[in-house]
Amino acid sequence: MGRLVPAVTRALDILELFLDGDGTLSAPDIVRRLQLPRTTVHELVTTLSARSYIVPVPGQPGRYRLGVRPYQLGSRYAEQLDLAAEGQQVARSVAETCDETVHVAILEDTDVIYIAKVDSTHAVRMVSAAGRRLPAHCTSVGKMLLASLPEQELTARIPDGTELAAMTPNSITEPGALREALAEIRQRGIAVESRESNPDVSCVAAPVRDRTGQVVAALSISVPMIRWSEERRAELEELAAKGAAELSERLGHRSAA
Repeated sequence: MGRLVPAVTRALDILELFLDGDGTLSAPDIVRRLQLPRTTVHELVTTLSARSYIVPVPGQPGRYRLGVRPYQLGSRYAEQLDLAAEGQQVARSVAETCDETVHVAILEDTDVIYIAKVDSTHAVRMVSAAGRRLPAHCTSVGKMLLASLPEQELTARIPDGTELAAMTPNSITEPGALREALAEIRQRGIAVESRESNPDVSCVAAPVRDRTGQVVAALSISVPMIRWSEERRAELEELAAKGAAELSERLGHRSAA
């Protein structure tokens, strides 16, 4: 690995400062926060401004905001993203941590479609495949995705009076009961499915967001009931949330935190 170039590192440090606060900075702000010499900061700010990475804030002399160049680079990055490929990489990392089956799925009408999957190495594990389609209300990923929909859109997809298909005796079959479950999921930010799509499997799922904050997918961890417990559920909820956050970050999402 080659040597890091100090000037480039400092320039990037300056750009990353704009991610916090109100998105504007002055040279003294940068000096104070990065503990750099004023002359160095002045030269870096001048260079970044000349290349349109930062621009002066109108009506606020001496203050700068991000320019058009970072936006252009970010847009090009977004264009080359592949949700399935990124999801497969994150799913593999999560599966290596917990040694359970991990899925990434998207919502299509009232079904989920698995776009990425990594198997557990255990002899007893969930059997599924990328490309498989299941009723959203029977799965943790599906309920997570349904919970992210605006109420009007959810009603349009699943009107009151709709008879929901059951995959197991534990499946939710009434729209009212589903809405109650989705309300709890919105509050917790995590979906749990207990033997609703497979009588021998339970799952947890977390939302995946794109750079606009929109939920575009969900990541789940599926566990055979022989390895399921409340303690294990809590561990997997945390791991699913971390995995979904990592995938969201790869898609350009930046959390409020």
